[in-house]
Amino acid sequence: MSDKELRAKSDKQSIDQFIHQVRKLPKQGGEQGRLIFALDATASREATWDQACHLQSELFMATRELGGLAIQLCYYRGFREFKATGFVTKTRQLLNLMNGVSCLGGQTQISKVLAHARKETRAKPVKAVVFIGDCCEEPVDKLSHIAGELGMLRTPVFMFHEGSDAHARAAFQQVSKLSGGAYAPFDRNSPQVLKELMAAVAVYASGGTKALQDYSSRSSSEVKRLTQQLK
Repeated sequence: MSDKELRAKSDKQSIDQFIHQVRKLPKQGGEQGRLIFALDATASREATWDQACHLQSELFMATRELGGLAIQLCYYRGFREFKATGFVTKTRQLLNLMNGVSCLGGQTQISKVLAHARKETRAKPVKAVVFIGDCCEEPVDKLSHIAGELGMLRTPVFMFHEGSDAHARAAFQQVSKLSGGAYAPFDRNSPQVLKELMAAVAVYASGGTKALQDYSSRSSSEVKRLTQQLK
């Protein structure tokens, strides 16, 4: 089997596992879902920032028939710079916000992302947090503690891991597990993987597990193949 075929098989397994985890999550209520879209905007992510700007539209596209989503963009970069926008409901609004951000060298601030999500969901429930990053330079125990609190608040964190950094993988897996979310790896050469994962979380955040099942049944043949084993 060639390297390309092995990578494709690994990508498929990652999506299978991720969607299986999402399908097991508790069903959400009928109100419009609030989702936090958090990004590592440090220098190492610059090569894939444009890709993330393009794929964020999947968050809206996948839920347009479910009442949609309200999405908040969060990001960190540079020297302790962390910002969170208001919640928006249109693809163009989110794209404009992301286009106004450039990557800047600095250390990770995942703890700020999680603490912010905790604050937001205490004010008004956040149905899911999507985080995209490639490394972790923070104590795992600190991240795990806040992730556990988010789990108690029923706000799952979905950690999308770019690259293969072992420490980041371990930290991201802990955060997703303790919060009740899911972990999935991807690389810059397989944007379709990230597209499918983002769509899955968006549908879950908007309508719960039943909505995700319905979405899969009327989606692409690839998505159908991925979910058939779960029926």
